[in-house]
Amino acid sequence: MTGERARLFVALVLPGAARERLVSWRRQAVGGMFGLRLVAPDSLHVTLCFLDWLEAPSLEPVCAACERGLAAAGIRSPPLATGAPVWLPRRRPAVLAVGLEDRTAGLVRIQGSLSAELSAGGWYRPDRRPFLPHVTVARVGRGSGVRAVELPAPERLGFSGEQVVLYRSTLLPAGARYEPLRAWPLPDRLP
Repeated sequence: MTGERARLFVALVLPGAARERLVSWRRQAVGGMFGLRLVAPDSLHVTLCFLDWLEAPSLEPVCAACERGLAAAGIRSPPLATGAPVWLPRRRPAVLAVGLEDRTAGLVRIQGSLSAELSAGGWYRPDRRPFLPHVTVARVGRGSGVRAVELPAPERLGFSGEQVVLYRSTLLPAGARYEPLRAWPLPDRLP
């Protein structure tokens, strides 16, 4: 990556069972809905901090900031569960997501700690809204006119994230491709 810019984000990786459950729910709930571009099953994740474009030499300091943030948060994998579907934003949706239940607020703490470290280094600008744990399952095509409709919730599934990953996102006509650059396993996952 030397000498180039990269579009980066930090995310929690979902276990295979959670990805499969979300893909199955999505197929039933919106499988034939015009105007939605489905996120590839292997690309389903929980974005913790979207860094946008950075110069490649920034990679090592960004990784060090992630390590400090995870250490400060205790890097334990919080218990999570699939929740209700949510259109973001509600009025003119750009994405369809499934919210995550984070009853211990562990994921919120991890995100907050990463946010603090990455923003201190100038690589991340925190959102003004509170962090909303969710998984984007589909993107709304431009000009498609998709409206937020009520959808049934997926069957509840409890899980823990496997790891936090720094990804490089490459924008392609068919959708973004995500390349893992560095991963940090989360200990004490639920079986």
